Amino acid sequence: MSRSVRTRPEGSGQALSEAYDTALLDLDGVVYAGGDAIEHAVPSLAAARDGGMRLAYVTNNALRTPDAVAAHLTELGVPAEAGDVITSAQAVARLIADQVPQGSRVLVVGGEGLRVALRERGLVPVESADDDPVAVVQGYGGPELPWGRFAEASYAVARGVPWFASNTDLTIPSGRGIAPGNGAAVEVVRIATGAEPQVAGKPLPPMHRETILRTGAERPLVVGDRLDTDIEGAFNGGVDSLLVLTGVTDGAGLLAAPPHHRPTYVDADLRGLLTGQPEVVEAGGGFRCGGWTAAAVAGRLELDGDGTPVDGLRALCAAAWTAAGDEACALDAGKALARLGL
Repeated sequence: MSRSVRTRPEGSGQALSEAYDTALLDLDGVVYAGGDAIEHAVPSLAAARDGGMRLAYVTNNALRTPDAVAAHLTELGVPAEAGDVITSAQAVARLIADQVPQGSRVLVVGGEGLRVALRERGLVPVESADDDPVAVVQGYGGPELPWGRFAEASYAVARGVPWFASNTDLTIPSGRGIAPGNGAAVEVVRIATGAEPQVAGKPLPPMHRETILRTGAERPLVVGDRLDTDIEGAFNGGVDSLLVLTGVTDGAGLLAAPPHHRPTYVDADLRGLLTGQPEVVEAGGGFRCGGWTAAAVAGRLELDGDGTPVDGLRALCAAAWTAAGDEACALDAGKALARLGL
């Protein structure tokens, strides 16, 4: 199915919490960072929920169980139950279970979230390549994961045992900055073996399938901070998305986004769920949003006007994406972004 190329963020006359029935929220960089709630997240989610929007938490982080994630959210002031949480561990466990007999042994390189998800599918987690596993699964195991776990995975994969990964995010946001993610750990085993894993997490279809099966969402809105997982996953699933600027993606990365990384909406943080979204309109050879006008001129992006930084960024997106078409924008945006403090 062909899709039109998005050339600007969309507007919405309704609050997004009213226009969509379910928010499929990423966690790291959206709701919390390093375990602490991101500013405005808790009251924004409470207001969206009180207005009738269902909240589901969809994370590529396979370390913790849904029970543990729900308990953490509740502790932060975001009431949640295990059934509200969908993890890449659950998606990869289903992917494995579709290919091996029930009761099969699976070598786990990761945390308790993976083990619980495998048991839920009738599979048996094991620790060693010498335990005769029929599959190897790798997920984020936290900074304390022993180096020897990668060796166990490599021994089994090198023997031809099928290899699965919960996700391949190279980085993960933390309270101290950006840290290596599961994708970096997957690279260790790839280098040692030359093999390629089957991957379940965002942005790939197994994660979207798991999310829809577990939530039953009819008009979902994906909410995330990463272009290469959250927004691309929404694109692949054919659903709308909201990018918030509280995690990995910065202004320069957003302006350079190729079509499959361009979100439907852009906002500063989760307060964007509670409002309509302003229209970005053509104006004088450029694009206007709020008090800002942006245009592509002689190899660079120019910005004039005043107003909220996110309106300026929306206008810049329209100028950049229109100029780039179905490619990534390579125009110089440094001065324009500096005006916005981004």
